[in-house]
Amino acid sequence: MAAAAPPPSPTPAPSAPTGLSDSTPGGHPLFSRIRLATPLDIPYIQKLIHQLAVFEKLADLCTATESDLASTLFKSPPFHSFTIFLLEVSSRPFENDSAFHSQNFTPIERIINLDHSVSDPEAEAFANGINGDVVVAGFVLFFPSYSTFLGKPGFYVEDLFVRECYRRKGLGKMLLSAVASQAARMGYGRVEWAVLDWNANAIKFYEEMGANVLPERRICRLTGPALEAHRDAN
Repeated sequence: MAAAAPPPSPTPAPSAPTGLSDSTPGGHPLFSRIRLATPLDIPYIQKLIHQLAVFEKLADLCTATESDLASTLFKSPPFHSFTIFLLEVSSRPFENDSAFHSQNFTPIERIINLDHSVSDPEAEAFANGINGDVVVAGFVLFFPSYSTFLGKPGFYVEDLFVRECYRRKGLGKMLLSAVASQAARMGYGRVEWAVLDWNANAIKFYEEMGANVLPERRICRLTGPALEAHRDAN
């Protein structure tokens, strides 16, 4: 599926300092965190994938089940194969959970100051029961690619999605920037993804992040019966 993202939005506030609970900003702060997903997150990921398919008007093509995801994801170390960054939000500072810290990736935390609190009609379905009022708000799935022209690996972003009530708050930019930052730190040459041609808001959003949208390229895909027809080609 093509990556989907919210329209352009303000840059998130700086990372939360140590001792944040003693210095909570005014207004309506939205505490946000990007962390590596784990197999325990598969129920949230499956729901997010379905919502992305509905957003892209491709729900009839979305057949992935939790079982499908469990059998294909989290089989390799992060960044060596399919990797998912999960976006979580909370009305309170996050607890320092060492389970989400690893040598591969340190969670990214930001505070976004809003004029109004967010009303989340699906808070219960996306609540992380382990961490109080923490709610899953989005995800990005990406995996390694390779550029023969650059002679360097890169990342390809398969899906980028933020739930509707959390859009236009800088969270989509936060997710995509996390992937780009990881690629740069690993010495990779590029990050690529696809965008639906009717999604003008997403195209503008990507361009403002510095991405080149390549109109001369088209996606070619073999799937279903067309793919199976090649099974015995050799």
